[in-house]
Amino acid sequence: MKLLIPGPVELDSEVLLAMAKPLMGHRTPDFEEILVECCRILKEVYQTRNDVAIITGSGTSAMEAAVASVIKEGDEVISITGGKFGERMGEIAQAFGARVKRVDVEWGDTFSLEEVENAIAESDAVAITLTHNETSTGVVHDAKALGKLAKEYDLLFIVDGITSVGGDEVKTDEWGIDLCITGSQKCLAAPPGLGFVAVSERAWEVIENNPRKRAYYLDLAKYRKSLAKNTTPFTPSVTLIYGLYAALKKIEGETLEARIKRHRTLAKATREAAKAMNLELFAAQRCASNTVTAIKIPSGLTDDDVRGALKREHGILVAGGQAQLKGKIFRLGHMGNVRFADLVQVLAALELVLKKAGHELKLGEGVAAAEEVFASQG
Repeated sequence: MKLLIPGPVELDSEVLLAMAKPLMGHRTPDFEEILVECCRILKEVYQTRNDVAIITGSGTSAMEAAVASVIKEGDEVISITGGKFGERMGEIAQAFGARVKRVDVEWGDTFSLEEVENAIAESDAVAITLTHNETSTGVVHDAKALGKLAKEYDLLFIVDGITSVGGDEVKTDEWGIDLCITGSQKCLAAPPGLGFVAVSERAWEVIENNPRKRAYYLDLAKYRKSLAKNTTPFTPSVTLIYGLYAALKKIEGETLEARIKRHRTLAKATREAAKAMNLELFAAQRCASNTVTAIKIPSGLTDDDVRGALKREHGILVAGGQAQLKGKIFRLGHMGNVRFADLVQVLAALELVLKKAGHELKLGEGVAAAEEVFASQG
């Protein structure tokens, strides 16, 4: 089965082979060397000088760690929604006792900075949360602009970068992000099961002065103490860290700049191909994601006509819609290790299943449109 979903992504053979290596003690110098290298490259990917905590757990565990470590019961938090994962950030804050003030955003669109500022002005918030790249809708939000606003109002800026870090521009320090979260199985193209949080000095001050910790395993203060000793506070998944190390070395070899350009080219090619196939994009053009594209299922067709047929007839898995979008859109992930040939394969297969289902299009035009984008990149 070929995976073209917004994570987990297909793994490079070197990553798979790395995970087959014999286990080593996680408190040994040999493992410490691997961990130090992982932290070094992660800082480069995050574009930060600050510490990056590595947590054995999904990206959601890193979201919980970020919120639980800085938010006290009763604190007010501004939460930007606009999709399933934006909503999750607010739900996590609420679970840890925060008073959550939502800024609701229409699914498929991005936030209004003016509305956010109005919400802040009417609150006594201490933090603002944002899912930078919302995979449920195929939208990327302007984290840079929101970071400026957070700084202006002296708010902690907590960003879910799970599907953007390593695949799109995320300038953690420059944008003023205090806690930047990601996961292993998305743009980093590592195996699922690891979460990461880049923490600013300002956030560390809040964490260290938090009088009542609301987490034990996910208390970031514990991770900072261990980072100073080049280790982890609890037993990590040694095998997953082997895979992470191999994946990060791949990123380093490609270079972050080239990787971001590749993801953006794939995104543009996918959007142009969809339009050439007489398909309607779900996300507004001005805020379309560079790691996943959401496409409306044509009128008269079902999810099974598109996703089901791709899976049955071509062995290709693409994602469906979530929540109120279930059965209305499909989502094509082009993150991690996806290359030109992978995209052409899925686009050609998509043309065939759409044609067979009765959708009006001319075979080959979608693939041709994608090829034009790649040809224009030189």
